[in-house]
Amino acid sequence: MTATYLRQATQADLPGITSIIHDAKAFLKQQNIDQWQDGYPADDDLKTDIDEGITYVLVVDGAIAGTAALHQGIDVNYLTIDDGDWKTGTLARYTAIHRIAVSSHFRGQHLANRLVSGLVTISSILGYKDVRIDTHPDNQAMQHVIKTAGFDYCGKVYMHASKALRFAYELVIK
Repeated sequence: MTATYLRQATQADLPGITSIIHDAKAFLKQQNIDQWQDGYPADDDLKTDIDEGITYVLVVDGAIAGTAALHQGIDVNYLTIDDGDWKTGTLARYTAIHRIAVSSHFRGQHLANRLVSGLVTISSILGYKDVRIDTHPDNQAMQHVIKTAGFDYCGKVYMHASKALRFAYELVIK
């Protein structure tokens, strides 16, 4: 049986994480999805996430198969939501899953589902009962992963200085 687990990333993981993110950017471009096509996330963002202890990696048989950031606390990009509402309110205590990607070497193995599930579990262990995530309106694959994980659509948010439109989702765990 294949050993698969989630762990906090270290700076030694940065080259693998960077490779996965660059590959994901190329994959999105190939699908004509303009998510992550404006330089975000930059390599410095990935390094900062690791320094801040919010990056996690999905490890499959010793290889990094996926990565994501698990932000804790208020995400300024989530302070305004259009065409809906957050279930627990704008200023609730929550985690937010960002910069999620799976390596092209592991694509098609439904590992994004395991990655999201693991991050929800970590959120619960950290004492959070509210998990939020967003994705590009054209990113049907990620929307499927998010909905399969039990998240509910809440509205539209606008990310970063570019104010890029994203669909926002929330999962309240018990």
